[in-house]
Amino acid sequence: MSGQEDSSHQWMGGFGKLGGCVCSPTRKARASVGDYHHLPLGDGNVTSAEAPLLESAQLFPLMETKLYKRRWVMLFLFSIYSMSNAVMWLQFGIISNIIMRFYNISALAIDWLSMIYFLTYIPLILPVMWLLDNRGLRDVVVVGSAFNCIGAWIKTGTADPDMFAMTFFGQFVCSVATVYILGIPSRLASLWFGQQEVSTACSIGVLGNQMGIAIGFLIPPILVPNVDDVNELAHHLRIMFYISAGVATVIFILVVIVFQERPEIPPTQAQAQARNIAPEEYSYTASILRLLRNKPFMLLVVSYGLNVGCFYAVSTLLNRMIIEHYPGEEVNAGRIGLTIVIAGMVGSLICGIWLDKTKTYKQTTLAVYILSLIGMLIYAFTLNLGHLWVVFITAGVLGFFMTGYLPLGFEFAVELTYPESEGTSSGLLNCSAQIFGIIFTISQGKIIDNWGTLAGNIFLCIFLLIGTVMTGLIKSDLRRQKANLQAEVQTVSAPSLRCRSTEPPSAASPGNGSLDINPHPHKNQNTHPQRK
Repeated sequence: MSGQEDSSHQWMGGFGKLGGCVCSPTRKARASVGDYHHLPLGDGNVTSAEAPLLESAQLFPLMETKLYKRRWVMLFLFSIYSMSNAVMWLQFGIISNIIMRFYNISALAIDWLSMIYFLTYIPLILPVMWLLDNRGLRDVVVVGSAFNCIGAWIKTGTADPDMFAMTFFGQFVCSVATVYILGIPSRLASLWFGQQEVSTACSIGVLGNQMGIAIGFLIPPILVPNVDDVNELAHHLRIMFYISAGVATVIFILVVIVFQERPEIPPTQAQAQARNIAPEEYSYTASILRLLRNKPFMLLVVSYGLNVGCFYAVSTLLNRMIIEHYPGEEVNAGRIGLTIVIAGMVGSLICGIWLDKTKTYKQTTLAVYILSLIGMLIYAFTLNLGHLWVVFITAGVLGFFMTGYLPLGFEFAVELTYPESEGTSSGLLNCSAQIFGIIFTISQGKIIDNWGTLAGNIFLCIFLLIGTVMTGLIKSDLRRQKANLQAEVQTVSAPSLRCRSTEPPSAASPGNGSLDINPHPHKNQNTHPQRK
């Protein structure tokens, strides 16, 4: 086979031959992937300093990669499953005044119907990340979808003023499903999608959750109008619960039948390298400890938690903020929430496409963070002007950047932590977001009760400013991009590499661009004088 043919046919199954030399990928080879671009293409002479690099080239050949059309089916299935769960997160909060009157409970109890999602996530995320690493993507998605379905059916029997405890239990079961959702988009994108579309795929995965939040803002005020008759109100609640349960059931059945673990052939060289780690060489605990020692990643964890925690607080308390300034506008409160999320979905998609085109992870993340802060300030100071159309516009601007930040954080984390598991890094990001979500929701709620919505929103702006500064301090070490880039460099140089298993190499003509590899690279080459 000619050199050009060698470069066009990538290696099968994790093992390959370069020339006549059998090459087997090992963890050592994976660790050395960053050295590929140093391979000399000049005179063909090999020095002792270059030998380790050549060993890496022998040990880690290029793998075959392939994109499957069914990757879009996997992404769509996950997105609608995530959407179903997100609808149930906000279906109480956006009609909080109606639910308070129906169950005769306090505003804090209503807030906990949303915050239980945050609280459940914190203790369960480490076991679920372990499950994701050890059992795989499919098992996690199936189990999460089952919890989502069970929780939805529990709530169908709770449309009664005396059944708040059971309503809360059903919401708790649904919140367990969230733990199996939030860390999946970056993992699914890496397993199924190519280098030039992975950020877009992650954005679409996040969009499913955002679409669910949008529906959660829009539909409950329509299905459950603010009527005085308790029996009529119970009827409307029951309809909402049964619709949620029916959709969750259909999605669960589709996930069990259709959803797959991963493609037979990896989509990228980075993913091919990740598959070459033997299970006995991977330690979940060691991976967590490495992430905790990764300073750029830990800065991102805190800054991501601050931003997303602010979004969670605004989403949970939106009805209270709107009703305070615009009494009787429950339906418009839902529409404002819808505006926030729809604008954020557009922002997420644009940011994902932009990242795939430019790979400017830190610059884009910092810019969006700054604009989120500006959007929050504008929203805070215009909320009480008395014009709903102004609130729609400022909420849309806020949502475009604050919600658009979500996939940026996921993808930036994967870059900073490669080759660690995407599910682990995403899980730690989301754990931070849940913690700050609880803190900000409770704190802002208390501030709103005592000093009004402006003070509560300024409180969030202060923490967004802190997150902006922390984002600026993150060192941009794009490890996944380096792995893919160095694989491309190896592809370019592959036609010039010839590996011989038994014969000593002959000297290459200077400047001919070839490089002969000695099977014993630490021995002196014939073209060098012997050193004593």
